[in-house]
Amino acid sequence: MKAIRLLGGLVFALGLFVVVFAGVPWFIYQDPLSTWWLKTATYFMLGGVLVVLLSAAAESRAPGADVQAPGPGETRSSILVQTYSEIPGREVAEVLGLVRGHTVYAIALSKDISALMRMLLGGELVEYAEMMGRARDIATARMIAEAEQLGADAIISARYVTASVIGTAAELLAYGTAVKLRSPAGSDG
Repeated sequence: MKAIRLLGGLVFALGLFVVVFAGVPWFIYQDPLSTWWLKTATYFMLGGVLVVLLSAAAESRAPGADVQAPGPGETRSSILVQTYSEIPGREVAEVLGLVRGHTVYAIALSKDISALMRMLLGGELVEYAEMMGRARDIATARMIAEAEQLGADAIISARYVTASVIGTAAELLAYGTAVKLRSPAGSDG
């Protein structure tokens, strides 16, 4: 079923692409009343949109384009992240300050169309759930990276804030307090 939704979204995107990038120039070019400057401006406009789309696609696929979040069951850092303001059995030795991780994330047009169709029928919008999960992982990884730069042992009082930016793009901010911990009583460190 997921493949059928993806195929439907891709067919729609292909149709839209053909109408905009082939139909509009053909109509303007075939109209005998269209002046040379209108034809030229249309080609520049469509060419500019195409360059922006291609560069955005290349950026999103480039290695290192974003901080890679750890996969399921994988740990990247020894920094403890928790929402509670204290760590049971440990004492905060030093507060290093606020650490943040931030991202603005969007999904592909084909997935967006699939989610819009699901809104009509009802049910979980898995496309948006996956998008927000990925955004949360990226923001958390960036917050942890900032805490590592400060030499933190933990992040306490971690929180997430989300906002809609435009259409289906979402902003996600992860923040917390980076701290150094005292060694536990009876340990050699």
